[in-house]
Amino acid sequence: MTPGPGRFVAIGDSFTEGVGDPHADLPNGVRGWADRVAERLAKHEPGWQYANLAVRSKRLRHIVADQLPVALAMEPTLITVYAGGNDILDVGADVTELLVSYQRMIRDLAATGATLVLFTGYDIPVHPAARVFLRRNHLYNDAVRRIAREVGAVLIDYWGFEAYADKRMWSPDRLHMSKRGHKYLAARVLDALEVPHGIEAALRDPLEARSPRQWFRDQHRWYVDWVLPLVGRKLRRITLGDSLSARWPTLVTVPRKGGLRRLARDLHAAPEEP
Repeated sequence: MTPGPGRFVAIGDSFTEGVGDPHADLPNGVRGWADRVAERLAKHEPGWQYANLAVRSKRLRHIVADQLPVALAMEPTLITVYAGGNDILDVGADVTELLVSYQRMIRDLAATGATLVLFTGYDIPVHPAARVFLRRNHLYNDAVRRIAREVGAVLIDYWGFEAYADKRMWSPDRLHMSKRGHKYLAARVLDALEVPHGIEAALRDPLEARSPRQWFRDQHRWYVDWVLPLVGRKLRRITLGDSLSARWPTLVTVPRKGGLRRLARDLHAAPEEP
């Protein structure tokens, strides 16, 4: 990155919005890895500005239509992008068409001259009957790696991070990272950008063994609490992001002390304009 504070714009879906890392005081009730990266940038070099346009459940076409032009207008110096993961999980998705659209978007972003950070997708465990989603993810990841080389982007090869084999890195829905998972990813992004940080995300305590009965209970709870509602939403053609807006839709200057949590408290406490 160029020296000095800049403008960090994050675009994408739930991965970047911060789903799985709850925080009641922050917009949309989540925090996430991107907020943590923004705060460390501001602590290292005060004056950094940050916008997070990501909204859960959005497909690539939504990100291109709604987030890309806003991001370009902000003239960012640092951009992070993860988009297309929800498309991969859609029945009947055309991966070839998806990747053509993705490449076009990345070229538009690369043309800004900003430092561009791209991510591969992790292999979420799926039922053996649904292995097609893993094949799509591998095609997607191969394309992301190729495009990153083509445009000179920083690649965060999330697919290869062995730490995520631990179930504690995942939220109860098993699709989104937990707080630990978001912290670990923030550390990896900051490492790739060569920004000093003190984020401790390693899992040092051993994983507790489960009895067969507990395993069955966990599986039943997961199906009832997460799988069935997800299927129901797909049948009704609705998503969790339909009624949500971007968490940080305009550039904000990240406070060096207190970070975005302090900023959110200050904005909440400020009197409304007449």
